[in-house]
Amino acid sequence: MRIDHKVWAQRFTEFQVEAELLLAKTEECLTHLQLISNDNDAIDCILSTLLKLASKADALALAAVSGFSLHIHSVLSHAHHHMPLHDEALGALKDCLTLIAWQLELIDQNTGQLFLDDSEQTELIEAFAFQVGQRQFQPPMNAKPFTLVGLAAHA
Repeated sequence: MRIDHKVWAQRFTEFQVEAELLLAKTEECLTHLQLISNDNDAIDCILSTLLKLASKADALALAAVSGFSLHIHSVLSHAHHHMPLHDEALGALKDCLTLIAWQLELIDQNTGQLFLDDSEQTELIEAFAFQVGQRQFQPPMNAKPFTLVGLAAHA
């Protein structure tokens, strides 16, 4: 199947706008959590927003963003049910969200590729997992790896 690069570029531009809105929403919810710790509505907001972001990224074959969003979702979902989120955990979550925003800026708009290794994603997700009591982060069985795949891989 051949991909129309012009259509993809338009869809990517729309994705970037929507992703920025989704990330702004997660920031609002995170700020709320910093004021009122363990507010279920704020946590649920972040969880649902991460799923939307992952789904939108996956639709454009942006595996690094999609996979990282799903991993953050997994850690937060597990933590939410097992322990209160303290300031260090919220700081680690903020670092993860900041990396997503940064990655969105670095995606090549012509190819869809993100030319970074996954070491920073791995470090941040492990730090977040550690802060919420997961001694060794294990991604969910159905989660995608952090592998960086661009548009060219789907052409």
